[in-house]
Amino acid sequence: MTPPESNLPDSLLSDLPGELDVVQSDDPGTLAARPRRDFSQMMRRIPVTLTLEVGSARISLHELAGIESNSVIELDTLAGQPLVIKVNGTPIGRAEVVVSGDNYGLKVVELTELDLDALA
Repeated sequence: MTPPESNLPDSLLSDLPGELDVVQSDDPGTLAARPRRDFSQMMRRIPVTLTLEVGSARISLHELAGIESNSVIELDTLAGQPLVIKVNGTPIGRAEVVVSGDNYGLKVVELTELDLDALA
């Protein structure tokens, strides 16, 4: 993952297609052209965190204190069941774990409807 850029807002706004808005300039009586930003295109460039949730377990603090190396904690997900895909903590679908080269990856099994254009 690349480190965040110090000029992230500038990089999100740069090179966006758009029309021109006519605005009043500093000189009274003259008009200047300013590019109109395409909000939906800008939103598509915002970085998000994609995670794959294997499962969870609800345990007491007493049980937590007893965990040590080689402890096994049973999760609420059945083996072989698709796992939850989350974007910034919000579930958006289900996937299976795959191997992609030397890394793990995910194979999307089910995806909820993502309508990024509705954000505009």
